[in-house]
Amino acid sequence: MAEDKQRKTLEDRAQMSDLERLRHSTAHVLATAISKLWPDAQFAAGPPVENGFYYDLELSHRISPDDFEAIEAEMTKVVKENQTFERISVSREEALELAQSGRLAALGDRDAPSTFKIDLLKEIPEGEEISIYKNGDFWDLCAGPHVPRTGNCKAFKLMSVASAFYKGDASNPQLQRVYGTAFKNKTQLAEHLEQLEEAKKRDHRKIGRDLGLFHFDESVGQGLVLWKPKGAIIRNELQQFISSELDRSGYSQVYTPHIGKLGLYRTSGHFPYYEESQFQPVVDREAMAKLADEGCSCGELTNRLKSGEAEGFLLKPMNCPHHIKIYASEHHSYRDLPVRLAEFGTVYRWEKSGELGGLTRVRSFTQDDAHLFCTDEQVQSEIIGCLELVKVVLSTLGISDYRVRVGLRDPDSTKYVGDPENWDRAEEALREAASTLEVPFTEEAGEAAFYGPKIDFVVKDVIGREWQLGTVQVDYNLPERFDLTYVGADNKPHRPVMIHRAPFGSLERFVAVLIEHFEGAFPTWLAPQQVRVLPISEKFESAAQKHLDMLLEVGARASMDNSAEKIGAKIRLAQIDKIPYMLIVGAKEVESETISVRHRKRGDLGALRPEDFLEQFRNEVRTRSL
Repeated sequence: MAEDKQRKTLEDRAQMSDLERLRHSTAHVLATAISKLWPDAQFAAGPPVENGFYYDLELSHRISPDDFEAIEAEMTKVVKENQTFERISVSREEALELAQSGRLAALGDRDAPSTFKIDLLKEIPEGEEISIYKNGDFWDLCAGPHVPRTGNCKAFKLMSVASAFYKGDASNPQLQRVYGTAFKNKTQLAEHLEQLEEAKKRDHRKIGRDLGLFHFDESVGQGLVLWKPKGAIIRNELQQFISSELDRSGYSQVYTPHIGKLGLYRTSGHFPYYEESQFQPVVDREAMAKLADEGCSCGELTNRLKSGEAEGFLLKPMNCPHHIKIYASEHHSYRDLPVRLAEFGTVYRWEKSGELGGLTRVRSFTQDDAHLFCTDEQVQSEIIGCLELVKVVLSTLGISDYRVRVGLRDPDSTKYVGDPENWDRAEEALREAASTLEVPFTEEAGEAAFYGPKIDFVVKDVIGREWQLGTVQVDYNLPERFDLTYVGADNKPHRPVMIHRAPFGSLERFVAVLIEHFEGAFPTWLAPQQVRVLPISEKFESAAQKHLDMLLEVGARASMDNSAEKIGAKIRLAQIDKIPYMLIVGAKEVESETISVRHRKRGDLGALRPEDFLEQFRNEVRTRSL
């Protein structure tokens, strides 16, 4: 699961926010309530997480949402009792004795030991203080911190229940995970729940299913998107939009294969250092036959792939090495630079099944990727050009609420490669470029890619959630690793600087955000179906067909509803399908040689001459009006 993290240190815990302390304390209130209802429950961990908390437990009774009312009633009793959260330091021996007696994460001694607490004790380093927390009769192994009393935990709500492997490891027991949320007061809780209801209404997975945009199929594979015709239209329109901007900005579009030899990614540094987020390598036939003859084990094969003794191929996790090889295929002079290579390239990442979520996190996604190769002197202007492109994309789509994050290296981390001086230059270039945006930006250490710092556009959607979309990265390291050069004005070889940029980021995630941003009601230029012609009855179908032909002739995505339904039902269906324009054709319209125009949001727009509507429609599409 996404929340299964490494154990927090005492220092990490000391830095918990007030809200995290509250939620952690409410998790203990939850465990207290469950213990009252089912005393045999065995509890594992109960941490605060984003937007709430959870507690993992093993229990013969299968908890369902039907149980939430009873659990919340017990939690309310615990809150009203205003029990003190009391911290007690104990020795390792005392803690182990309490766990073996079943006293930990329980209301008293039990016949069975507190099995998970015994195991969690082993994770506590020698010399680290061990503590338990008491509230009422409930005792738990916990390092804290907590709020003073259970009375502070008044504003809570149980949200869901799911399955989770102990410590996130599929080889461990499968537990029940009860999720909840908590806030400082009931007003904040109500606002959060209202936001969740709005999120449910706008959920791109439901809207995408209802509108027939995309599909996931288990027989194809988790996290692998099947784009249906209507969804493909949205993708194509976005690609055409960005392609037109690229043409104006001097980019050259390229195509590269979906796989590459492992050696390519060894050079780049992506393999084997990031192998956990990549699909398993594919060993070529000759190498596999040779290894089979040698009786090579799976473990030995893995080691040989990592070392380079065995060769294979990798589903590409990113496009950069391929673009680098295109640049390196020709000699370049300083007069050729900058070289700007762009591609709608599909990449593959092995995301854990518990982390997959609709289009927002998938295993195969398309990036509007580009790599720029330039001189040191050109870096600043090229970064600014990339940032301006991201701004054009966001403004065209009506996305104005965003912040800018400058991701820097963590000086205490060893994951970053390359010359520190080059890092300093790259970070300073990004700072200067970010300052030109007239948008507040923050600097965040540890958010850089392993090869260079970056600027991310963090977009806030209509219900307040944040998504990292467009990105611009400066890279002095990969040109070094691949020995890229250009001939300078001094007739000597020089090293280019590489800039990575993707205005959309992941096209799949971007479409998900757009679906929820527009609630499926896309602007006319982006809508899978733009116009529906509605004849009032069968006898007006011939006239309606003429209007449909006119629309199709100019490239409009249009259809006709020639069902036997009454006009009111046809309008309602078009509204459900979120069609921007409805053209109604009946006796009055035929007689006056007009069409009655309805808009999805603006309602009845009156009668218009067909040519006048067509002019308005084409202008709206051409300008990508919202």
